[in-house]
Amino acid sequence: MVIVIIIIALLLLAGLIYVLARNGIIRLRNQCDEAWSGIDVQLKRRHDLIPNLVESVKGYASHERETFERVTQARAAAMQAQGPEQASQAESQLTAALGGLRVVAEQYPQLRATENFQQLQRQLSELEDEIQAARRIYNSNVQQYNTRIQQFPGSIIANQGGFTPKPFFEITEPGDREVPQVSFSETTPPPATA
Repeated sequence: MVIVIIIIALLLLAGLIYVLARNGIIRLRNQCDEAWSGIDVQLKRRHDLIPNLVESVKGYASHERETFERVTQARAAAMQAQGPEQASQAESQLTAALGGLRVVAEQYPQLRATENFQQLQRQLSELEDEIQAARRIYNSNVQQYNTRIQQFPGSIIANQGGFTPKPFFEITEPGDREVPQVSFSETTPPPATA
């Protein structure tokens, strides 16, 4: 009789551990999804601001058609992107295109002096900061979720329950991953000592 009670207690304990582990994985997955929706909201706000910025610059630099087309195409691609992987690639291209637009704007001091342009630039800068904050939250949640489904006993539950790793969200700007070139070929004479 005691052996039966011990077996039942062990089965109940194993069942409790299974339920708690599965619920923990589900909670982390839902946190990732919720964090992604925060990024998605910020990206949509960014996409809505870009046409105003382009129109503002267009009034001063109408001959920069190629730059405007690049920004417009990159924005359209970013708006159609689904999920972190596609959005990551599309947003990186949009960020690069916006860099080209900023270069054009730098050539026109009158444009940079207008209140409308300054306000749009400020809003875009604030949005970039909010996107970065949302990205950090999302990536932190993804890291916790991915770790949980790769560790024991979560790995067994994840395989059985169809839980798959989630991708991180990264927006890279051109040149972010390039190593700066340092050259010591031109040497300066050492300072004279007194």
